Amino acid sequence: MTTPPMTAPPVTPPPGNVRWTLLGVMLAMLLGMLDNNIVGTAMPTIVRDLGGLEHISWVVTAYALATAVSTPVWGKLGDLYSRKRVFLASVAVFLLASLLAGAAHSMAQLIEFRALQGIGAGGLAAGGFALIGVLVPPRERGRYQGMTASVMALGVVGGPLVGGLVTGHLGWRWAFYVNLPLGIVALAWVQLMLRLPERAPQARPRIDWAGIAVLTVTIGAAVLAATWAGTTYAWTSWRILALGAVAVLGAAVFVAVERRVPEPLLPPRVFTGHRNFPLGIGLLAAVGVVMFGSALYLPLFQQTVQGATATSSGLLLLPMMIPVVIASNIAGKVMSRTGRYKVFPVLGTLLLTAGTLTLATMDTGTSRLAAGCWMALVGLGMGFTLQMATTLAQNSVELRDMGAAMAATNLFRTLGGSLGVAVFGSLFTRAVPATATGEPYRHAVATGTRHVFLAGAGVCAAAFVLALLVIEVPLRGGAGAGARPESGRGSGKTDQPAARLSTEPPADR
Repeated sequence: MTTPPMTAPPVTPPPGNVRWTLLGVMLAMLLGMLDNNIVGTAMPTIVRDLGGLEHISWVVTAYALATAVSTPVWGKLGDLYSRKRVFLASVAVFLLASLLAGAAHSMAQLIEFRALQGIGAGGLAAGGFALIGVLVPPRERGRYQGMTASVMALGVVGGPLVGGLVTGHLGWRWAFYVNLPLGIVALAWVQLMLRLPERAPQARPRIDWAGIAVLTVTIGAAVLAATWAGTTYAWTSWRILALGAVAVLGAAVFVAVERRVPEPLLPPRVFTGHRNFPLGIGLLAAVGVVMFGSALYLPLFQQTVQGATATSSGLLLLPMMIPVVIASNIAGKVMSRTGRYKVFPVLGTLLLTAGTLTLATMDTGTSRLAAGCWMALVGLGMGFTLQMATTLAQNSVELRDMGAAMAATNLFRTLGGSLGVAVFGSLFTRAVPATATGEPYRHAVATGTRHVFLAGAGVCAAAFVLALLVIEVPLRGGAGAGARPESGRGSGKTDQPAARLSTEPPADR
């Protein structure tokens, strides 16, 4: 696709209260980011109280599966109806499920309520990023990247700390109840502060039920295969192979369905309108692989090999997460000032590759200082890549598809992370014999960690190639230019590339 030469469109800052409005949206998004880390810390206590150790993995799997399946549905509902109301509904579902999970009296009940929680969580991320895309034009979005990065860092680092604190002093049920006060504040905040222009009345939307059904089966098979492969079942077992076949066949059927329905769940035009969108998704999936893998295996290495305490598990990731915030702020300010952004995913993926390669050299003699420096490289790479890839995707789609587009980015980042963790788990367990103890176990964990980050370096190198292929088109600016004007929903017309579109105020259904 031919793109116009790079220009610097005039930028009119968004309304002065947009930062306060976004703060409420961020609070709601923080719920989902904190939850898994809090619950993970509380799981040993939960098992001692409820029993059901053999089903413990389903507490996480049910949540992840429901989140992945529901994410594109929430995103499309926001496009078809009111983004604000759909987002508030997802927060309400998450809070109700948190209340029920905290009151669970058996492991079976807890798994059911965790699945309901995952359904709500699917709308938190998809709706939150879609609202950011509507409220803030891409050229100005860099000024707010620090907020998103800070929320992410707080979720990763604060989750284990909050989980350990509330579980130790208040009991495991408060690992779920702690969501209620924060969620209620977020609900009230968004209800009072978020104001979106009214959208013109439209014909009654038609829900893509066929697409929802096929995608549910497809994502379910993919997530289960990624979760079980190499741990519960061997990669070559008939169960994993069957799940993989269902996922591949389901994806093919889903594409065929989406090309024929008037209101597709994930419109094909989103992926074909501009090549920057699939490139942005690829970058986000790669970052998801590194983020999930680092959050799982770095604390394990530091606790097992370097002798750190489990109670400080949240602090162990600070050398990686603080640079994420710093890099995101730097990249955002430069992008807003100059309109240039391609350099950041290129530099970010290069730093990610270097950081994961250096982490792959760790052994039993590696000091905490050296490990922290290498983690900082990874954090800088994530900070330069993550938010820029999201902005890249947001700048490549029409307003009418913003919810579906942001759902797709979150979906592929989650699937990328899940598949990456599955591969990492297989590599790690091969290096760590179940019978190893003492010093041999420390050496085995160090070897397994090296294998994990060596594989991660390969993923980051592939992401570097994707970053080089990004086309740097002008970022939209202007008041209310965070989204593009509507254009005949369901008309079948091909969307114009983002760089050619006007900057009219958004309208919300």
